[in-house]
Amino acid sequence: MSEFTVYNDLQKVVMPAAPTEQKTESKFGAFLKDAVNQVNALDQASNDGLTKFLNNEADLHSVMIALEKADLSFQVMMQVRNKIVQAYQEIMRSQV
Repeated sequence: MSEFTVYNDLQKVVMPAAPTEQKTESKFGAFLKDAVNQVNALDQASNDGLTKFLNNEADLHSVMIALEKADLSFQVMMQVRNKIVQAYQEIMRSQV
């Protein structure tokens, strides 16, 4: 599961030790950017594997595993995005 290192470090980013507000934003932004880059890399790898399979250079099993990894990582990324949007909307609804 080394492909999902950003998700494993989620607690470190969400609850850093004594951060300033600006530092937290940059760490969180970097965390999200890394997560999107990892999902993109898995998608590109699955597309490359599919191209190799169509040229008879790769076996079906490895291509299907790569495609499922890319699909699952995209689904996880979308769920994280939905939770972030949901949290933002909840904060905006709260009264100060």
